Amino acid sequence: MSLLQPLSTPSPVVALSSSAAKNGSLGFPPPFPIKPTSLFSRRAPERLKFSPFSLRVAAPPKSPPPTSDPDESTEAPGDQFREDEFGAEEELGDESSGSKFSWRDHWYPVSLVEDLDPRLPTPFQLLGRDLVLWFDKSNSQWVAFDDKCPHRLAPLSEGRIDEDGNLQCSYHGWSFDGCGSCTQIPQAASEGPEARAVRSPRACVTRFPTMISQGLLFVWPDENGWERANATKPPMLPEDFDKPEFSTVTIQRDLFYGYDTLMENVSDPSHIDFAHHKVTGRRDRAKPLPFKMESSGPWGFAGSNDDNPTISAKFVAPCYYINKIEIDTKLPVVGDQKWVIWICSFNVPMAPGKTRSIVCSARNFFQFTMPGPAWWQVIPRWHEHWTSNKVYDGDMIVLQGQEKIFLSKSMEGQEDVNEQYTKITFTPTQADRFVLAFRNWLRRHGNSQPEWFGSSGQQPLPSTVLSKRQMLDRFEQHTLKCSSCRKAYEAFQTWQKLLIGATVFFCATAGVPSDMQSRIILAGIAIVCSGIAYALHELQENFVFVDYVHADID
Repeated sequence: MSLLQPLSTPSPVVALSSSAAKNGSLGFPPPFPIKPTSLFSRRAPERLKFSPFSLRVAAPPKSPPPTSDPDESTEAPGDQFREDEFGAEEELGDESSGSKFSWRDHWYPVSLVEDLDPRLPTPFQLLGRDLVLWFDKSNSQWVAFDDKCPHRLAPLSEGRIDEDGNLQCSYHGWSFDGCGSCTQIPQAASEGPEARAVRSPRACVTRFPTMISQGLLFVWPDENGWERANATKPPMLPEDFDKPEFSTVTIQRDLFYGYDTLMENVSDPSHIDFAHHKVTGRRDRAKPLPFKMESSGPWGFAGSNDDNPTISAKFVAPCYYINKIEIDTKLPVVGDQKWVIWICSFNVPMAPGKTRSIVCSARNFFQFTMPGPAWWQVIPRWHEHWTSNKVYDGDMIVLQGQEKIFLSKSMEGQEDVNEQYTKITFTPTQADRFVLAFRNWLRRHGNSQPEWFGSSGQQPLPSTVLSKRQMLDRFEQHTLKCSSCRKAYEAFQTWQKLLIGATVFFCATAGVPSDMQSRIILAGIAIVCSGIAYALHELQENFVFVDYVHADID
């Protein structure tokens, strides 16, 4: 999914420089150091290595349908699709280390820091585990706890930050400092065993490693992995995000479909011109996308094309997808230009059937149409989110239907969808190459699904039970979790109340003046106020719910 692409761009995937594509390199460093013996180690292969278990695209029938002339073929021999031409997803790189991929040995971004409220505890799910995020004033850092009080297991996310800056449970008032130690048990006696209970290890809350990097709060989901967490760098955004010639925008939204469904979607550039017609793409600009795989392994995969725009993509397991688009263009007066668009998405597995999408975008052209610190960048962040949410909505119902079918297929055959993917679907073009690469990675290295805490099969997936209205609910999925949109929504409501009050006032006083001119002026002001209030009410729906019907977009 692409949240930042001009309509003139044919396909919103992402690319590296053309020189990088030719050299088989992505042109930007991996998000953490790579050691020869590490899980993500790889060396440039001398030749392609084909795995006997690779995903293959479905082959068409061996014999074409009969024609009026049995001696004539509907296709030239060289035009017929061959499964072995590019259908087998090659596994590039050295996998001799034998390391096993672990979902819990990674940093996961859980929120944009600017969208967190330091005055309140915030609930979050990561790999099926309930967490509470809160700001520890005494140490000036964000911390993550298990979202349960050790007393009677009440959710700490329903608590408050007390007068001492500690996290207080709202059920019985137990308080905890930033290290997870209990600081107060109001019901305990001042002497004896009850007084010592506050120092018991059983009174402590489980704490997880956290880190702030490039405006993102990261959590390490293993409470026993502090040493590994301290030795591992989180995924990093490209250096262009820090350059003054690039304008950036960020957004996050909780989506009611699974991690694999979202990852497949962001790996698919060819849907943009249709699913996001007149938002970030155009149907009449769809074209073949001859992508080539450059490298792959337990760490993820990378690939690109050689067209203009130059499009490249890199998946860094388990949830980071980097897209870059480079467009060579020529403008009057300024001459030749190279436009660059970065779309970096973190697709965080919250729970089965629920994923948080965090997208950080940057571009070096048309900066005046994007939010920013410069005085001439007047577009507010919340207005940019209206467009971004159209992109999410354009995918939502399509992916809901897709996920339902995949689920029914897996239940029918009791088989892994990733193993049967090319039997269930038909993917004959190179445009689907990254989708196949992701499904291949998920099956070979990711155990076909995230490593959930607890049981993952007790509840039905949200996409199978939620209505369209619930699936497209922007208010719960985004507005309440976005500081910019939440404040704008509250401002819209305040202005509506003021304008409605002004309408009532001017209507009531319109009959007081004796001269007709004053009456007309007061009545006119009342009409204007009511009109603006109505317009704000309609615009406010962009924060709540906007129905998306693909057939209505001509």
